[in-house]
Amino acid sequence: MSARIAGLASLGLFAWITSARAQPTPVSPPPPVARATAGTPRRPTGPPAPRPAVGQPAQRPAAAPPAPRQASRLTAKDRETAVKRIQAEVQAGYVFPELRGKIVERLDRAAKAGRYDVEDPASFAERVTEDLRDESHDHHMSLGFDPTGYAAALAPPRSDAGEAALERRQASREHHGLVELKRLPGNVRYLRITQFHWIDDETGAVYDDAIRFLREGDAIIIDLRGNPGGSHGAVRYLVSHFLDPNILELTFLEGSETSQSRTLEHLPAGRLKGKPLYVLIDRFVGSAAEAFAYDVQQFKLGELVGATTTGAANNNRFSPVAPSFLLSLSFGRPVHAVSHANWEGVGIKPTVPAEPAQALDVAQSLALARLAQARGAADDAVADYAWARLAVEARLHPPVIAPAQLALRVGRYGELAISQRDGALYLVRASRADARLIPLSADVFAVEGSDLLRVRLSAKALDLLWPGLAPRHFPRS
Repeated sequence: MSARIAGLASLGLFAWITSARAQPTPVSPPPPVARATAGTPRRPTGPPAPRPAVGQPAQRPAAAPPAPRQASRLTAKDRETAVKRIQAEVQAGYVFPELRGKIVERLDRAAKAGRYDVEDPASFAERVTEDLRDESHDHHMSLGFDPTGYAAALAPPRSDAGEAALERRQASREHHGLVELKRLPGNVRYLRITQFHWIDDETGAVYDDAIRFLREGDAIIIDLRGNPGGSHGAVRYLVSHFLDPNILELTFLEGSETSQSRTLEHLPAGRLKGKPLYVLIDRFVGSAAEAFAYDVQQFKLGELVGATTTGAANNNRFSPVAPSFLLSLSFGRPVHAVSHANWEGVGIKPTVPAEPAQALDVAQSLALARLAQARGAADDAVADYAWARLAVEARLHPPVIAPAQLALRVGRYGELAISQRDGALYLVRASRADARLIPLSADVFAVEGSDLLRVRLSAKALDLLWPGLAPRHFPRS
């Protein structure tokens, strides 16, 4: 479903990987290998334990939607058919039965009032989405105009045109959502996840490689900013690395049926416990991405840095609506093992509030400060943390040095010189291009283009600084 999520994210659609098919199917018990246990495309709850045989799935509308049609303009018949289909889906399976009638009536009133009398499919979908959400207060309720997703939902499941193949292609192109791994100064390891894809027998190996990289760091930052959600199978796989095996994480409720998500026992890359963990969040983090942030909060695994998330907790699935729409319908809800609640409608608050654009620097500064204060930290490591943190703090709180103060540093220092132009200082060295100096503090400057060289200026001397090495001292001439 990831391709559809990407297309509908602009509408605020946050999905726990679901099927566009209207008829749910039972879930088989997960196989023993952890990487292959993270759910199927037909279940939004990821890799559940075998479901107890209690209750029956809600009856779904029997009529199948018609074959896909490229509708550049909607007819009155198109709109009427679409509204009736949406109402039938809501009445048959919306997670809160007490709201089904109200939602159906809301759509009926709007249709009779002419609110949906537009020919543009995207405008029609936007108006329906507004009414669905206004009546339900549920971020997962939406209608998206998506001819590609609609066609995939109706194609034979095992075909190259089917939804599973579409999802696999999207996951592969996006490296299963793990789009960036890097080592930050101070050996803080960073992972950015833009979506929680899960493809059986494939995605787990991608996470294993990432975990092995993160393991070598002194602290870990996982960036979820802008992540709209995806498969709980991927969330379960990731969070298992930070918890003991077989820990109850979530219980999913669907009518009278329940299923559970527990942490995995076998993890090829091992567990990642005991390292400082920082997770970056913002208001665009939703659904399955919120589930991971909620786990971090409730299990006290680390700090959440940024802004409050969307507040989309319910489990949803997609259903095709003719001529080319996909309806996202909430059919279940999660209950967390610690809070016995979830984040629907309220979102998840950060433990460290920060402007989302600065959240990475804030998290890195916190991590470096914590590492420097850790008992038993080696002297060379502490010096490395201090070197790295000075640059981070300068980005967060840029030093302001008046031009008159900069002018006092201009002059010759042995074989080196400092010049001033365009409001900045420059390091002048023979046979080298002049290098602009960027203030990190009142007396320490970064050398533009180099992470390994800094300049410390005083009234009487210039020092060249390198991490882990003794400074070179140049008295002022």
